[in-house]
Amino acid sequence: MTHLDLELKQLKDDMLEMFQLNLNQLEKAQQALLKYDQNLAREILVHEKRINSFELKLDRDCENIIALFNPVAVDLRFVLANLKINSNLERIGDIAEGIAYFVLDIKSLLLEELIESSQLKTMFDTGIHMLSDAMTAYDKEDTELARTIFIRDEKMDIINKEANQKVGAFINKHPERVNQSLYLLSTIRKLERVGDQTKNIAEEIIFFIEAKVLKHKKK
Repeated sequence: MTHLDLELKQLKDDMLEMFQLNLNQLEKAQQALLKYDQNLAREILVHEKRINSFELKLDRDCENIIALFNPVAVDLRFVLANLKINSNLERIGDIAEGIAYFVLDIKSLLLEELIESSQLKTMFDTGIHMLSDAMTAYDKEDTELARTIFIRDEKMDIINKEANQKVGAFINKHPERVNQSLYLLSTIRKLERVGDQTKNIAEEIIFFIEAKVLKHKKK
């Protein structure tokens, strides 16, 4: 293997670790919110600092590879895609951090009726599975798997659009739970952005493997 090949392999290994760190954060955010586990929420906040530092390291590594080795063709696309994927993953970490702050702010366990009517569990499960599949698609260079993420992002968009009406109906029925309901609605919005960020990751995977730019194309 050339020195460039070794650097690219290390970059990929580090990026897979970044994927896993943020996937863990999202899974913990789900548990913390649904189980009202404030200790787990605090753990998310501590780990977010590590993710921020790791993002900076990965950015520097990508920049150094470009500056020192002048990669071309698929190697250059891979490094450029990693720069963008790294940013998307860090934003997912920020979303998990925001949910953790919600857990620390709310005063009680979410009512099951509110969770079910808003499809909060579905949003969490879909976002987690999308990110997990994005990691696998990145690792295996599987563009077919990457493309399955797009339709699931559309599913999350639909749930997000329906959330206003469903949460509004819940507030009318339980006005004493208005603050909790607004926190949940904001969480739905955050999870919809997880879908958007994961869709962006899928686009970058397809870009570096197939040299196709999908952004701004009509669905």
